[in-house]
Amino acid sequence: MNNSKRTGSTRKMAGLAIFTAIIVVLQVLCTFIRFGPFSITLALAPIIIGTAMYGKGAGAYLGGVFGAVVLITGLLGWDGGTVMLLMGMNPVACILICLLKGIAAGFFAGLCYELIAKKNERVGVLVSGIVCPIVNTGLFIVGMLVFYFDTISGWAGGQNLLLYIIVGLTGVNFLVELAVNILLSAGITRIIHAGKKMN
Repeated sequence: MNNSKRTGSTRKMAGLAIFTAIIVVLQVLCTFIRFGPFSITLALAPIIIGTAMYGKGAGAYLGGVFGAVVLITGLLGWDGGTVMLLMGMNPVACILICLLKGIAAGFFAGLCYELIAKKNERVGVLVSGIVCPIVNTGLFIVGMLVFYFDTISGWAGGQNLLLYIIVGLTGVNFLVELAVNILLSAGITRIIHAGKKMN
């Protein structure tokens, strides 16, 4: 490995370490911001920045970090007991949902960025910022329907199940996450520009 490749690899590892730390801190703090039974997620922005700078593989890794923090804070009871409740019913499903939704969100955000940013970086960042929470929330809903259907039916308390999922279970969280990513897209674009110049 020549010096330039070694330097690039070192910078990438350092950058990913910084993004890892940011995601951990943000997600721990967000554990205590709740709308309904689940805490809000503000750690998607650093995932979007990281995947734009280092590729969709890095996005998958950072998404996995986010999922792992969600799982660990849930096991510690910081989420109000929801993860522990789901673990008690089906631990494998709970672990898979927590990890896979984050990994997929990071990967697909990165994929969208790679495909679009070649023509228009700002649009690439914007689309990536929209795709990330859609995949994260969408896979969560699918996982809950597949593995915990009876549980969410009970939570709905006789309401229309689809309406409950969209409005009561994930609606406010999803809208806040989406709005944050859209509002931050211009700033995220500038951060990506600065980060790429340094690499």
